[in-house]
Amino acid sequence: MTIELALLFSGVSVAAALFFGISNLKRNEEKDAREEAAQMTTVIVKLETISNGVFEIKSELSAVKEDVKENGERLIRCEESVKQAHKRIDACEKFHKNGGQDERV
Repeated sequence: MTIELALLFSGVSVAAALFFGISNLKRNEEKDAREEAAQMTTVIVKLETISNGVFEIKSELSAVKEDVKENGERLIRCEESVKQAHKRIDACEKFHKNGGQDERV
């Protein structure tokens, strides 16, 4: 009878150990899944933030390109105006060197 009780307690102990081991394993898996989901959510939020930043940079870059294009056009107009002004200044200098007489006549 003593051996039977020892075997019974051993069997119950093994069964309890298996039950608690499996339940602990499941609980750890669920905990790991929650932690992984939280980490993935954090990564997704950070990626969305980076994506928004990249979009803003692209839009600002487009605006800068437009500004550079407009400044280039203004520079061309200014250079043309300066060229015309130099022609008029050169004509005035020739006029003054000739004593006020127009060369075209």
